[in-house]
Amino acid sequence: MNLYRRFLILIISITTVSIAHAAGMQPERAERGMVVSVHALASEAGVEMMRAGGNAIDAAVATGFALAVVHPSAGNIGGGGFMLIRLENGKTHFLDFREKAPGKATPTMYQDSDGNVIPGLSRLGYLASGVPGSVKGLVHAQERFGKLTLAQVMAPAIRLAREGYALSWGDARSMSTNEGLAQFPDSKRIFQNDGKGWKQGDVFRQPELARTLERIVESPDDFYTGKMAREIAEFMQAGGGIITVDDLRNYEVIDRTPVRGTYRGLEIISAPPPSSGGIALIETLNILEGFDLRKAGFGSAEAIHLVTEAYRRAFYDRAQFLGDPEFSELPVLELAEKQYAVEWRKSINAKKASASARLERPKVSAALAKYVAEHPVFAPGREPTQTTHYSVVDEAGNAVAVTTTLNGGFGSKVTIGPLGFLMNNEMDDFSSKPGVPNMFGLIQGEENAIGPNKRPLSAMTPTIVLKDGKLWLVLGSPGGPTIITTVANILINVVDFDLDIQQAVNAPRFHHQWIPDQLRLERNRFSPDTIELLKSRGHDVVFGLGGDGECIQIDLETGLRLGASDGRNERGRAVGY
Repeated sequence: MNLYRRFLILIISITTVSIAHAAGMQPERAERGMVVSVHALASEAGVEMMRAGGNAIDAAVATGFALAVVHPSAGNIGGGGFMLIRLENGKTHFLDFREKAPGKATPTMYQDSDGNVIPGLSRLGYLASGVPGSVKGLVHAQERFGKLTLAQVMAPAIRLAREGYALSWGDARSMSTNEGLAQFPDSKRIFQNDGKGWKQGDVFRQPELARTLERIVESPDDFYTGKMAREIAEFMQAGGGIITVDDLRNYEVIDRTPVRGTYRGLEIISAPPPSSGGIALIETLNILEGFDLRKAGFGSAEAIHLVTEAYRRAFYDRAQFLGDPEFSELPVLELAEKQYAVEWRKSINAKKASASARLERPKVSAALAKYVAEHPVFAPGREPTQTTHYSVVDEAGNAVAVTTTLNGGFGSKVTIGPLGFLMNNEMDDFSSKPGVPNMFGLIQGEENAIGPNKRPLSAMTPTIVLKDGKLWLVLGSPGGPTIITTVANILINVVDFDLDIQQAVNAPRFHHQWIPDQLRLERNRFSPDTIELLKSRGHDVVFGLGGDGECIQIDLETGLRLGASDGRNERGRAVGY
């Protein structure tokens, strides 16, 4: 019987890994260009632009506006995001069009008279929204880096909104059953078929949104400085929100300097603050560089343990130090430095899980502080004044990684009825009260406290990886704090375990974010013996994990673009030409 049990465990383990390698089968291959997103229609919109003579930025903008139509739970014009661009000449840009707190926001706006956080106030309704940046960000990218006209790149989105598209089973169900949407008349009318609900195959048309998109084409500034801005502000204020015309008028897209690091000889280019993603990713990789993960083995308890301990420490630093660089001095140089990772690595026991509550940050020596000052990896100081990810590479080698969000699924659940689009609930990404977790269970500090015109700390991690100086990977995912670990998991799977990009995207995922002190595993993807070995090391193992990798790998020998849409979703697709 004991022999049979061992045999059964072996079969389960092999099956688990086989599923990881088989789901999605092979990456999509294309010679010239590739777009990978959570919805096939949005990916096709991007490729349509490249076929018309546009570049990767044209394709990215077309994909972004199309996602606002076909993926309303996260694609948006009422939210914000980040766009990481690497041009064919090697120059990089990080466009920050993250939502901002309204000018009337206060640190205690979600607390009662006793200082307790009011449940749900930062997540549902008119007061939960920050000032949206998506429209300005996409238009800015198009005007500065694109080759086509705004009318050309927005045409697919307008067509999809006006003519409609057939709903998948998942989309029909998520819209029809969302209790938050049902609380707001326009959301119920548009996204729940006026309470009748949707079924698979129904054609979903959005005429109000189509007209809004047409108005943006006619006058992009209208969203922020014209009649549309007044409509947005008046609608939000009528419901109890605090966004004003001045908030919209004063919104700016910021072109920031990406963070950079290295991992096993590769160059990592990723998101700077107000995203914590790039810093946490590079810090994680710096810690792991001192361990032989390949020898530990793909999917092994040893490898998972070591990666988890790196995550624990990176998220500890995230909670303590990161926020909007406009409002605080951030120790970015120090956190991204390899010698700092060496000190963290010394605290990791290869056989036993650390206790998050007893974790102590390593002391920074005067020598390290001097070294950091003399060898900067990121320009210091202040910058000038439910999420989805998509990746794009064109024929010339321009690459774009975009992560955009409403924060929670369908954002605040408030639809600006006459304009047909949902608003974000991004204010929950601030610390409503330092030390009190947000919707994702994240503990955050004073650096991320609410303040007028601040941008909340994010976990979005659009990332580009170079190999021998050449474009190699374009990575990203949705998932709140799990974005960081999903991107890290995918990168580690390719680099340390030689998986191709589709295998790496589909492989089992795990996550740790310091607090709560839990190792979260994707359900039914890890063998029982691996789980028991992790528990024996002292990990509190829980189950349930999402994420949606939409990534591209370049075959450096053939130049082929290899697209990988996550096998976990039902309508994502890599489309190439």
